[in-house]
Amino acid sequence: MLEQLTDRFEKFVRNLRGQGKLTEKNVQDTVRQVRRIMLEADVSLPAAKAFVKTIQEKSLGQDVLKSITPGQQMVKIIHDELAAFLGGQAEPIRFGKSPSTILMVGLNGAGKTTTCAKLALHLKRSGRQPLLVAADTKRPAAIEQLVLLGKQLDIPVFTSDDKNPVRIAKDARKHAQKESLDCIIIDSAGRMHVDGELMDELKRLQSIANPPETLLVVDGMTGQDAVRSAKAFSERIDITGLILTKLDGDARGGAALSIRWITDKPIKFVGVGEKPADLDAFHPDRMAGRILGMGDIVSLVEKAQSTVDAEQAAKLAQKVAKQELTLEDFREQLIQLKNMGPIDSLLQMIPGMRGALKGMQVDESEFTGVTAIIDSMTVKERQIPRIIDGSRRRRIARGSGRSVQDVNRLLNQFDQMRKMLKRMGKRGGKMPLGLPGMPGLGGR
Repeated sequence: MLEQLTDRFEKFVRNLRGQGKLTEKNVQDTVRQVRRIMLEADVSLPAAKAFVKTIQEKSLGQDVLKSITPGQQMVKIIHDELAAFLGGQAEPIRFGKSPSTILMVGLNGAGKTTTCAKLALHLKRSGRQPLLVAADTKRPAAIEQLVLLGKQLDIPVFTSDDKNPVRIAKDARKHAQKESLDCIIIDSAGRMHVDGELMDELKRLQSIANPPETLLVVDGMTGQDAVRSAKAFSERIDITGLILTKLDGDARGGAALSIRWITDKPIKFVGVGEKPADLDAFHPDRMAGRILGMGDIVSLVEKAQSTVDAEQAAKLAQKVAKQELTLEDFREQLIQLKNMGPIDSLLQMIPGMRGALKGMQVDESEFTGVTAIIDSMTVKERQIPRIIDGSRRRRIARGSGRSVQDVNRLLNQFDQMRKMLKRMGKRGGKMPLGLPGMPGLGGR
């Protein structure tokens, strides 16, 4: 969703870094360009004006540090103000007395029910014991959808034949206390648009549930419509935070920049994909770096730490050091990489990778093909790939539903990777984040 915005800012930042002197004229030029970039990205006019005014005030009269160029200092000012504009600091979920309640609100189509499940998974991985509550009695199949998601993620879901969401919330709390669950996530009813009936129902539900958090789920793809609906919700009920969905889409990205400024409510999470794990805590400073094309290596490391088994990683490091890496190890690494989220999003968190990936297709279906090929091998073939001759390759291709050329390509890639790791081992180097010839990247 932020790609267009990032492309424009990235080009602008490259040119800005070449400025040898910070003058009133190039500050004015910078302010004009920043305003144009933001308006083209669908940032609301009042928000864009407020942002560039702050940049102008901070830039003029700013002493240039000797250790950096004036252009670099201007980039820092823009980065810092962009982070402040997005909220300044990350604001984690607030919890009250157990079982603590999180009320999820929003319009139909924003992805509220799916986001409830994603948030429950996030909290479960953080050590919480969540209960999903199906209180959306208006939308057909909303309850069935939440039950299915709960079953997939092994998270309990409370349902009731009662059609009154207030009574459902009361009964869910008693159930959570009985089952020693410490967190309740209520999926409330939505509408196609903001209306009085919806707001009255949410007010009653909020009054009874008394949640420390009432999170508004907003569809980031709808641009300024998302900003208007968020403003309407925040004016009628006590919203404590926002969750922006579909940040992986191709909208211009203005909603992400406008919505925090317009509502004065923190963005707490962003949806970055369709998988249950594709919900990220929102960090304004990191997002500012990503928008300016600087990457986000901290979030990448955190994703790795949350999905990669530490004991397994230690064993892999020992195997790499002893040059004993097998195709079975390779398969496990691909699975863990897939579990971290969309591959192209992960790669773009690495500083400098956006430019390198320009025009390159990231085909995640290739990962499935690779695991199918390895699954069609015997244990001995995975451990000693050199024994795989022509007849074995044909058998593996038939078993995996791939071509012999695909099998040859995988074996060649694996051989190249082992040789590279061997060379790095001799030099005392460390295994890089990205390996050449990894399946899934275009131009195999």
